Amino acid sequence: QVQLVESGGGLVQPGGSLRLSCAASGFTLEHYTIAWFRQAPVKEREGVSCVSSGDGGTYYADSVKGRFTISRANAKNTVYLQMNSLKPEDTAVYYCARGYECNPLGGPYGMDYWGKGTLVTVSS
Repeated sequence: QVQLVESGGGLVQPGGSLRLSCAASGFTLEHYTIAWFRQAPVKEREGVSCVSSGDGGTYYADSVKGRFTISRANAKNTVYLQMNSLKPEDTAVYYCARGYECNPLGGPYGMDYWGKGTLVTVSS
């Protein structure tokens, strides 16, 4: 059974850091694109970052470029999202998802499984 479980969310002050984890089971993570999305209240879901299978190419939304880093630990079947210099506008529920493609310009495509999300709140 394919499962994705996010963890690491919480409350952090502006300028702070968090590391989100996405633990996969039921499949081999390195064979798929894995992406992070986020959705804030009354906003559309946004593809934040993804890492492709194979060469591990990445994509970052302009809103997080230079602050967030995605990485993959194949031995742990886990993908991480290191988030630095957090801003109040980063507040959202963050989801990881499995997909078909991570386009370096267009972002993640063809997501077929999703986690339940982890809440990140950036506030003083």
